Amino acid sequence: MSTEYGEVTGEIIERLRGIVGPKNVLVAEEERERYSCDEMPVSKPHFPDVVVKPEDAAAVSKVLRLANEKRIAVTPRGGGTGVCGGCIPVYGGILLSLERMNRILEIDEENFVAVVEPGVVLADLYRAVEERGLYYPLYPGETSAFIGGNVATNAGGMRAVKYGVTRHFVLGLEAVLATGEIVETGGKFVKCSTGYDLTQLIIGSEGTLAVVTKIILKLTTRPERREVLFIPFNRLQDAINAVPDILRHKITPVGIEFMERDIIQIVEQSLDREIPFHDYEAFLMIIIDGESEGEILEAARRIEEVCLGNGAVDVFVPGSERAKRELLEARERFYPAVKQTGLMETADVVVPRSKIPEFITRVKEIA
Repeated sequence: MSTEYGEVTGEIIERLRGIVGPKNVLVAEEERERYSCDEMPVSKPHFPDVVVKPEDAAAVSKVLRLANEKRIAVTPRGGGTGVCGGCIPVYGGILLSLERMNRILEIDEENFVAVVEPGVVLADLYRAVEERGLYYPLYPGETSAFIGGNVATNAGGMRAVKYGVTRHFVLGLEAVLATGEIVETGGKFVKCSTGYDLTQLIIGSEGTLAVVTKIILKLTTRPERREVLFIPFNRLQDAINAVPDILRHKITPVGIEFMERDIIQIVEQSLDREIPFHDYEAFLMIIIDGESEGEILEAARRIEEVCLGNGAVDVFVPGSERAKRELLEARERFYPAVKQTGLMETADVVVPRSKIPEFITRVKEIA
């Protein structure tokens, strides 16, 4: 542990037990082990000295105040589904798990908002809002992720092309500063021109500025129709060139996913079934949604025209809801399938669209 941080002593552990209760303070090695890494495949485990599981903002405040007083490192943690090591306690100290703060506090149908705690699992959020005829459109690719982790990392995912990223759907926050002070930012409104936008500052800060304890989410209505297009290409470059061309034609899909044959083969082995057109070099999976069948058909027609003009072999439209689900499931299996092989390292990267071909070529040369 770095010498700049204080030690978690027996006295500190007893004080933590007094704040959250004895059963919510974990010190045994086998209990701390599951909090020592995330889904990053080659990350080195770092054990926290203690795991603390608060139930509300007041408890978070007391824990942070104590840690601040004793200069103890604190690492907040959501569902641990990230792949970049953001929730790994590299300095030991206190691992602050928000798993018990998992309540959906309110779904306000009049204002189209949901008020939730950070430990709410995405699958539960989707189900709860859809039961009210509402929709939270973001899908980072892992329904077991916590909404608090999405806020901390400003998660995007498969629907970001049309709907944006997490910060576009957060209206306000309750958060606890390192001093233990509880602050509220934003609210149930879509516009506020007063003062600094602290909500947006905290989103994406990964727990370095504050620990988020409550989130006000913007909701919308679910589109009536959705379609998936699967488009094979003989050349990787052609698939990449088609993407900006689609956007130039004023088509805004929900998502555009690029895939290579090597990954398709790995996913086929994982799922034990073939994916259509699996022998081609590269693929685009394009998801579109809309309010009418006519709107969907027109978007699909224009996408087909653009892709064929860029060298696509064909445009495959699943013939049933089951076939559509299987294609989407194949995409969702990319990361777990690659991880199972143990042969590749996965990471999130960001480059300008025009540089994607060069990036992929250089990675292949290096690897």
